[in-house]
Amino acid sequence: MRIRDAALAALTTVVWGFAFVTYKFGLQSFSPAQLTAMRFLIAALPVLVVPRPRLPWPMIVLIGLVLFAGQFLLLMMAYALDMPAGLGSVTQQTQAVLTVALAAIFLREVPTVREGIGMAAAFAGLALIGMTVGADLRPAALGLAIAAASCWAVGNILVKRTGDAPVFALMAWCSLVAPWPLLAVSYAVDPQPSLVQAILQASWPSLATAFYLGVPSTLFAYGAWSFLLRRYPAPMVAPFALLSPATGIVASSLILGETVSPLRAAGMGLILAGLAVIVWPVGRPR
Repeated sequence: MRIRDAALAALTTVVWGFAFVTYKFGLQSFSPAQLTAMRFLIAALPVLVVPRPRLPWPMIVLIGLVLFAGQFLLLMMAYALDMPAGLGSVTQQTQAVLTVALAAIFLREVPTVREGIGMAAAFAGLALIGMTVGADLRPAALGLAIAAASCWAVGNILVKRTGDAPVFALMAWCSLVAPWPLLAVSYAVDPQPSLVQAILQASWPSLATAFYLGVPSTLFAYGAWSFLLRRYPAPMVAPFALLSPATGIVASSLILGETVSPLRAAGMGLILAGLAVIVWPVGRPR
């Protein structure tokens, strides 16, 4: 992988890692379905000026439902059940293993031995980080978080099958799909289903969270991620997502006052070591 593309992958996961901390502020004023709908209503605004990519509508709808609506509704529901921010960032990175497994099954992108070693080291780091979170987790919250990571992995494979469609347009038009089932869920289950009233009564941190999730975390980060997935094999790209829990832990320490224990620091070190094994150039650059 080129150094420029590796830096883009790292920046993308930093943006995602910081998002795990912002969720707590967004859920102060919005329900899980409302916050997720707000995210994608903002992310869909470019469809007013960006042409729809030349893809069948069923593909756009499927990506919007799985990668966006499904993944983030499930994740917000997990956070609403008091999922700790650090553990939330850890659970989502199970998508890396799921993505590599699905790519091997459906796309025949089998990971190399070196990539397998790097993945093992990185997930050993995730295990160490997970051990520091504590036992204050409901089984339902953990199940919802793992289901969200599964949606992310399936979405990664769908994006790889979109060929050379413009990634920014793809993210914007898939974002247009996501809000409508989310608003239907809000109408069915939320005590106050009016999104307009929730916006009028929302705090500034909650509104800022919705903007951050819609623009940097969706349009930029998922656009960059889709670009990389289509340019490189999934086993080379997916492990970069393992950086986001390290970013989430650092952000939690700075913003929420969480302390980084030696065990957690060792876990972050293993993640970085595993990524170095995977992306370090070997032989002649391509």
